[in-house]
Amino acid sequence: MKYTLFDKVWNDHVVTQQDDGADLLYIDRIFLHERTGSSALTSIEEGGRKIKNPAHVFCTMDHIVDTFPGRTDQTTMPGGSEFIKVTRDLSLKGNITLFDLGDERQGISHVVSPEQGIALPGCTVICPDSHTCTLGGIGALATGVGSSECEHALVTETLRFSKPKQMRVVFAGQLKSGVSAKDMILHLIAAYSAAGGSGYAIEFAGPAVESLTVEARLTLCNMAVEFSAFTGIIAPDDKVFEYLKGRPYAPSGESWQQAKEYWGTLSTDDGAHFDQEIVIDCATISPTVTWGTSPQEAISVDGQVPSLVPENGDARRSMEQSLAYMGLKPGQSIQGLPIQVAFIGSCTNSRLSDLRIAAAILKGRKVASGVRAICVPGSTQVKQAAEKEGLDQIFLNAGFEWRESGCSMCFYAGGEGFVSGERVITSTNRNFEGRQGPGCRSHLASPATVAASAINGAITDSRKMGAL
Repeated sequence: MKYTLFDKVWNDHVVTQQDDGADLLYIDRIFLHERTGSSALTSIEEGGRKIKNPAHVFCTMDHIVDTFPGRTDQTTMPGGSEFIKVTRDLSLKGNITLFDLGDERQGISHVVSPEQGIALPGCTVICPDSHTCTLGGIGALATGVGSSECEHALVTETLRFSKPKQMRVVFAGQLKSGVSAKDMILHLIAAYSAAGGSGYAIEFAGPAVESLTVEARLTLCNMAVEFSAFTGIIAPDDKVFEYLKGRPYAPSGESWQQAKEYWGTLSTDDGAHFDQEIVIDCATISPTVTWGTSPQEAISVDGQVPSLVPENGDARRSMEQSLAYMGLKPGQSIQGLPIQVAFIGSCTNSRLSDLRIAAAILKGRKVASGVRAICVPGSTQVKQAAEKEGLDQIFLNAGFEWRESGCSMCFYAGGEGFVSGERVITSTNRNFEGRQGPGCRSHLASPATVAASAINGAITDSRKMGAL
């Protein structure tokens, strides 16, 4: 029998198959945050139940906390302080590991999890957050769940799933200079729609994927959910093993060798069956920017907003609505479009490698007059590492705000956000209406594109930024 990577990890975690064909899976790691995890912890407390294995449960403060320097439990989100305090109290009471404010391990859950060696190849990981699929970048079977599902897993260490179909997306060839993992995933979604992966677990493969750094692989898998996939996963290799070695929660000593032996088996067998396969020629991928209010509404940075579909119907109405909200017209060039805000952050693109790429463009340059520019590192450890390299000074000297770690303005929940009508170039993952503030117009892009656009005050192809 030939098995895919996903098959192997799934099968290793099946506790029992239920009468309706669904599987009960063992859950290795559970990650919580103060926005939705607090609900699961509160329900467990009120129901008089207990967390079965606190040693496998982790929690961080990332969604609601402010990212201003000198922050406290007080937050701009209405009622946010209560979320923070409840999460802290119940985490301590439940004896789970909490990465609280002031803890150097604090940060965005999907950044902290691989950074600390909590998520590992071949592990099952859940979090009440849709971008948990990020962790497929190191070979984990990771998916977002609801708070009630999370509660069940906390109490039983198991969760019921119907096994999805499987798709392999092969990125053939090598990426052109200046093209990133963010451009790869936006290109895929634009080509096959935001619903293209619905009902599938997706394995990303091919020479270009193998060439990616581990942090870039995390970016690629992060947006599998924007493709409507159950999850995304990449076969772990020596790059992943080297990345994980010595991390606090990774195996060590004899256990490390045993883990590596197992991890080495985690690849798709030749001839294994996929329900669908997509092949993308990397020569067709350029730096990509969204023009509309869905990640599928994306084009090359040197492209034009597409024409309206000729047929009247939902597709045309959706395009008309996106264009009206974004203040754009068919045929309009995206490059050169003036911006008011540049934002680098989120679980998609806020790791050290992302900040290095942006800093290389910003060094010796200044943010354009009238542009507000913000950088929010993905974790406190990323922030500290960046400061040790002097990257913070590059950002500050260029005119960026340099923040504490957290989700920040990736999403608006009644707290800090951008102003209605402001056009934002952003390294985040969602460009829905109001995502970063009521009436805010968000254009998704790579950190390189964000940095270049901040300097020019307009959406810019970073490849055209000559060396100083």
